[in-house]
Amino acid sequence: MAWWFEIKLWKRVFLGLALGVAFGFAVSQTMAPEAAAALLDRVKIVGDVFIAMIRLVIIPLIFMTLVAGVLALGDPAKLGTIGLKTIFLYLATTFFANIIGLSMGVLFRPGANVDLGDAEPRLVTAEAAGFWDRIVAMATKNPFEQFFAGNPMTLALTAVLVAIAIIVAVRSTRAGEKKPASGVLFVSLFALGVAAASGDILVVIFSSIVFGVVVLFLGATGAPVSRFFSYASDKVLGVTQWIMELAPFGVFALIAWVAGTKGLETFTAVFWLAVAVYLGCFLHMGLIYGGIVKFGLRLPFINFFRGILDAQMVAYSTSSSSATLPVTISNVSKNLGVSKSVAGSVLPLGATINMDGTALYLGIVALFTAQAFGYQLEPYHFALIAVTAALVSIGAAGIPSASLFLLATVLEVFDVTPEHTALVVGFIFPFDRLLDMMRTVVNVTGDAAVATTVAKWEGEIDEEVFRSKAAQ
Repeated sequence: MAWWFEIKLWKRVFLGLALGVAFGFAVSQTMAPEAAAALLDRVKIVGDVFIAMIRLVIIPLIFMTLVAGVLALGDPAKLGTIGLKTIFLYLATTFFANIIGLSMGVLFRPGANVDLGDAEPRLVTAEAAGFWDRIVAMATKNPFEQFFAGNPMTLALTAVLVAIAIIVAVRSTRAGEKKPASGVLFVSLFALGVAAASGDILVVIFSSIVFGVVVLFLGATGAPVSRFFSYASDKVLGVTQWIMELAPFGVFALIAWVAGTKGLETFTAVFWLAVAVYLGCFLHMGLIYGGIVKFGLRLPFINFFRGILDAQMVAYSTSSSSATLPVTISNVSKNLGVSKSVAGSVLPLGATINMDGTALYLGIVALFTAQAFGYQLEPYHFALIAVTAALVSIGAAGIPSASLFLLATVLEVFDVTPEHTALVVGFIFPFDRLLDMMRTVVNVTGDAAVATTVAKWEGEIDEEVFRSKAAQ
């Protein structure tokens, strides 16, 4: 089996993706519908387990890497400059995403001549909660709710992940890293973080930054804490590397289910909408992110995209920027030469607030709705759609199809009726996964581009690593 692990992860994920499509399509064409659905549902369990493991590890991953990233800066003032640059870049790229999305909507007119008569209305539920609703919910949400619910799969996966954390800590000790006390503390914090998997990521990010800043101000007194989190961030990435080895199998299962249950006819039914979304995403990644790397940073953009292929493939298959965060951090650090301090502070923030793909998508779907129902848009409507899409995208959860439930807020800009909103959501929802996969790739690529840019500006990037083809 050594040959399997010698193949780069993105190639294994792509193989799983291709085989999953072929398997799902073959099952749907050769078996009775009921039997095919039952088989694909069983296969999908493998993918569900993979996603569940990643979601359980997100809290300790963000906390340990973000605290380590803040502490690695060494100067509280430097955190402020990095934070401002990061937020500025995320907002700037979102602005261009809006322009590209609206341009694709005008150019392709995906809603023209579309008959929504067969669409089943799907009311927008509480899942559509926006940014401020999520802020308010933080004060009342129980982070241990999922763990205390006693779900057998959650408890079993928690035990597996803690066991992996113990193995990683013990291996590092045997390899000469004599830190048994740090290993015990790491496993304890990791277990606590896994148990708090239902916690809000925004709260974790805020708490991590505050904690890191407090330790920074302690100066020499906080040095032991800084050393521990440097150790802990390395170990939590080691745990996630174990999980990522399951990615090809999880991707196979998830894509097989999508291909087998949705079918090609679903995709062709919305061909022009899909073309507009996919082309818009490729243009945004190539022109904006590629342009920043090539012309703004004077770095080879081919190396940039080659270096984050693992993250892009995982993002495409999982449709979750949060789930992709572990491999994004690994790619940006190892392949692009971005320092731990920048990667650990910029990327977790990006996984929460950088949703360029979502902003681009919402603009296209807004024009799709206007074209399908005959709403007449004035020039100022386009500006309002762009601003609204950008704002609600900041509050979009990093989970599959989250942005679809934010659509109602954008459509209110030109007074779309609740009935029409429900019809559009109902029409798009069955195949939204196919569109969500691509816009998640944009989000993750944007995170990597911003991290690379901030690292370059701060002198926190190893350009030899970035330019090295061997590292990719």
